[in-house]
Amino acid sequence: MFLEFFYPLVKYWTAFNVFQYITFRGAYAALSTLLLCFLFGAPIIERLKRFNIGQPVRDDGPVTHLKKDGTPAMGGLLIIISVVISMMLWMDLDNSKVWLTLTTFIVFGVIGFVDDFLKIKRHDARGLPAWVKLALQFLAALAITLYLYRHEKISTDLYLPFFKNPVVDMGVLWIPFAVLLMVGESNAVNLSDGLDGLASGLLIFVFISLAIVTYLSGRADYSQYLGIPYILGAGELTVFCLAGVGACVGFLWFNAHPADVFMGDVGSLALGGVISVISLLIKKEILVLIAGGVFVLEAASVIIQVLVYKIKKKRVFKMAPLHHHFELSGWAETKVVTRFWILGGLFTIIALSTLKIQ
Repeated sequence: MFLEFFYPLVKYWTAFNVFQYITFRGAYAALSTLLLCFLFGAPIIERLKRFNIGQPVRDDGPVTHLKKDGTPAMGGLLIIISVVISMMLWMDLDNSKVWLTLTTFIVFGVIGFVDDFLKIKRHDARGLPAWVKLALQFLAALAITLYLYRHEKISTDLYLPFFKNPVVDMGVLWIPFAVLLMVGESNAVNLSDGLDGLASGLLIFVFISLAIVTYLSGRADYSQYLGIPYILGAGELTVFCLAGVGACVGFLWFNAHPADVFMGDVGSLALGGVISVISLLIKKEILVLIAGGVFVLEAASVIIQVLVYKIKKKRVFKMAPLHHHFELSGWAETKVVTRFWILGGLFTIIALSTLKIQ
């Protein structure tokens, strides 16, 4: 909105020229989401408490988590609200890629909201039946993927880190690949949202890496120099990514141990879905898996645990996802979170280094 309103006034005052710069609007989008979280965080948490919207805790997990029962949940609403408001102010309203990103963000957030609502209503850690939740995610991902394929005319080439040229043109097989990536990423973030500050801290690293890559991909000169695909209009996604950074930092203020509020599925599914769709738009599907390496490890630990138990009736980990294994191994919750954040930072560095080493 600010771009459309203020930039035409540049003929009267040249200072309004700053509104055309993605870096300027991205920085203020981050600042806006941060301030909105600080402004609305405490009132939203207070209302969640007033309406007894508390998180039911699994009784088969670490005993230290039982005291968290009843902690206000659905805090992801704070992230969604702050990002949507900020984007309405700072985005280019004519950019279809940003609108698609916002749509994905909200649609996956709605699925998570329904799941959270049922958990709280029944005071049971199980919300939607697993097959219903997955079916809704697959339907949403398929609709978004088909829009990308038919209307955005997105390339179906698959790029791998350390390779300048696409490895293969996936053709129509790109559709199931994109759907699986979207569903898998959203669930991976959801699985990681089990300790105070864990998911929100890791997402800060992922959004920073995506902010850098979207900006580079949207510049013909930088993308040519680095040998990465130039994506027209992708630079505007930098504004969204930086808004995501600000929102996650603001949410972490309230979510740090001991958490005043939990993100819930409404936040984790929305954030996981949106980072995957951004990676699809800029043709960095594999890079986002590297940047979000901790999320991949968390999801892999669950898959390994389930498969091995079904085949051999043995458990590889004391408990899955992986963060619970280390808790049951004697690590304090804050130590697990801090060390996983360090890993998240390392994965981000590795992901960004692939842009040059190719």
